[in-house]
Amino acid sequence: MFNIEEELKKLPLSPGVYMHKDSLGNVIYVGKAIKLRNRVSQYFHKSSQQSPKVRAMVDNIAEFDYITCATEMEALILECNLIKKYMPKYNILLKDGKTYPYIEVTVSEEFPRVIRTREVKRDGNKYFGPYSDSGAVTKIIKLIDEIYPIKKCKTKEFPANFRPCLNYHIGKCKGICINAVDKTEYDEMIDSILKILNGKDAKLIKELKEKMMSASDKMEYEEAAKYRDYINAFKALGETQRATMATDRDIDVLLPLIAQNSEIIAQYKVREGKLIGREIHYMNEHDSDLSSTRNEMVSAFIKQYYTGSAKLPKEILLTEHIDEEDLVIGLLNNTNEENAKAKSDTMHHTKIIVPERGEKKAILDLAINDSLQVIKGLDERAERDAEKKDKLRDEITRLIKKAAQVEGSIPYIIEDGDDREYRVEAYDISNMNGLDTVGAMVVYEGAKPIRNDYRKFKIKSEDAEGDDYASLQEVIYRRLKRAKDGDAGFSTYPDILFIDGGLGQVHAVQKVVSALRMSIPVVGLAKNDVHRTRAIVFGDGSEIELEGDPLLYSYCGRIQEEVHRFAITFQRGRRTSAMTKSALEEIPGIGPSRRRELLKHFKDIESIKRASYEELLACDTINSRAAESIIEYFSKK
Repeated sequence: MFNIEEELKKLPLSPGVYMHKDSLGNVIYVGKAIKLRNRVSQYFHKSSQQSPKVRAMVDNIAEFDYITCATEMEALILECNLIKKYMPKYNILLKDGKTYPYIEVTVSEEFPRVIRTREVKRDGNKYFGPYSDSGAVTKIIKLIDEIYPIKKCKTKEFPANFRPCLNYHIGKCKGICINAVDKTEYDEMIDSILKILNGKDAKLIKELKEKMMSASDKMEYEEAAKYRDYINAFKALGETQRATMATDRDIDVLLPLIAQNSEIIAQYKVREGKLIGREIHYMNEHDSDLSSTRNEMVSAFIKQYYTGSAKLPKEILLTEHIDEEDLVIGLLNNTNEENAKAKSDTMHHTKIIVPERGEKKAILDLAINDSLQVIKGLDERAERDAEKKDKLRDEITRLIKKAAQVEGSIPYIIEDGDDREYRVEAYDISNMNGLDTVGAMVVYEGAKPIRNDYRKFKIKSEDAEGDDYASLQEVIYRRLKRAKDGDAGFSTYPDILFIDGGLGQVHAVQKVVSALRMSIPVVGLAKNDVHRTRAIVFGDGSEIELEGDPLLYSYCGRIQEEVHRFAITFQRGRRTSAMTKSALEEIPGIGPSRRRELLKHFKDIESIKRASYEELLACDTINSRAAESIIEYFSKK
C-alpha cells in the first residue's frame, strides 16, 4: 500500500519531475520542480487557494513517482517529453500536436523530393511546419507537383535499363531515372520551392510575369497561359496575407482563446514582415470545472509545440508575460541550438515579447481584433455541431429501437441528460479470390471514429475461408467472446452492430449474438449498383432507404467506406507481405534473420532487386556470399 505521507518525507530537495498516478497506475499529471519535496507536498496541504482543477486531481492521486535532474532546465525538458508520452488527463495538452504534418524537402538526396511527413528527423533535410491544417499541406504539395516536374519516387539509384514511370511520360517528372535531367536546372527548381515554402515568392512571381509577357509577345499563347496559371496559383497560396511590417524577422503571435467548448491557441505567422496566415490549435476540450488560465495555456503550447519544430521564429508576441518565462526561453534556444547543429547552420535566439507600442503592438492588435471573429465563428460552429449531434443521436436511437423490436430484444437507450455517445461497431470481410480471408472492425462513438478500438482478424477456420457468412460469424464470435472473458481490449460492448451486406449477413450475425445470450441489435448496410450505401437492412427483411435521409445516409456511408477501407488495407498488406517473404525465402543462404534485416534496410522487395553489390554489403548480416546469392537469384528471375 502506497503511504503518501511517508513517501513525501522521502522526496529529495533537488530539481526533478514528478508524476501523479491514479488507482490503476495511470499517469494523470506530470510536473517539474526546483525542489521536489516542497512542490509535491503542496498538493496534499488543503488550501482554499487551490483551483477546482487541482482539487479534482488530488482526489484522484493514489501514488506518485519522480525522477531527479541536475538542473531546472533538465527537469523542464524531461517534463515536456513525459507530457507528450503519457498525455496526462490533468495537464494542458496540445491536442494531436505530435501528429501535426510537416512538408519535408529531402535536400540530403542528390535529386530532392517534396513530401508530407509527421516526423522530424535530424537527417539534414529541410522541414516546414508543423501545420494544423492537414488538408492545406496536401494542397501545397499538390500545387508544387503541378508547377515543378521534380522526382516523385523514393528510388535513389537506377540501373542502365530502367524504364521510366508514368510521371515522366505525362511531364510530371524530368526523368532522373534515365539521366534526362540537367542537375543545375533541377537545383534551381528546388531553390524556388524552398523560397515558396519560406514565403519568399515576390521575386518568383515577378519572373513568372516577365516570362508570361515574353511568351505573349512571341504569340506563344499556350506557354503564356501556363505562366499565368502559375502566377494565380502562387497568389492563391499567399492570399491570406493581410498586413506588413518593416522588419524582416520571423514572428509568431500567440493568442489564447476560450470558446463555448474549446480552449484554443490562435497562432498568427509573420514572415519577412508579412502576416501570411493564421492557424488554430485546439488544447484541452473546455470543462467549466477543469478550465485553465490563459497564461497556463500559452505556456503549455509553447513547450509542446515549439520543442518539436524544425524551425522556430525569432520572436513570439504575447498579450502578457508567462510564468517562468526565462526558463521557457532557455528551452526554446536549446531547440534552436539542436536545429543549428543538425543543419550546420547559424543559430538564432528566440525572444518572447509583450509589445506596448509601435508596429509590433499594431500587429498584435490586428490579431486580437481578428480573434474576436474567430471566437464568434467557433461558437456558431459549436452550436451547429451540437444540433447535428442531437439529430444524429435521435436517428441512431430510432435505428436501435427498430432493430431491437424486430429481434424481440431490449435495447440500451441513452436518456436525456446523459452525455454518452452510442457506440457503433461496423464489420466487413475481405479476401482475394476466396483466399487470405480477413475481417475488420471499426468503431464510432457518435460521429467520431475511435481508431484505438479498431481491430483486425485473420480468419482461422478452414471452413470459413472464402465464405463471407462463416467468416462474419467467426469474427463476431471471437470479438464478443473475448469481451465476456474479460479481455480489456474488447471490454466495451457495442450498442448496435453495422454489418457490410444484406439480409443474409444480418441473419448470420444474429445467430452468433443469440447463441452468446446477448441483446445487441444488428443491421446490414446494403449498397446499390454503383457501390454506394443504399439502405439499412433489418432482420425481418424490412429496409430504410437512405436517399431521403441525408444525415443518416452520410453517417452510414462514411462508416461503411471506412470499414471497407480498413479491411482491404489489411488484406492487401498480408498478401504483399506473404509475396515478399516467399520471394526472399527462395534465395539460398538467406534465412529469417537476413530477410528481416534486408526488409528493414531496403524497405521493400523492389529496392532489394535493384540494389548493387556494395549496397547489399551495407546491410547488416549480409556478407559477400549472401550478396552474390541475392544478385544471382534476381538476375535469373
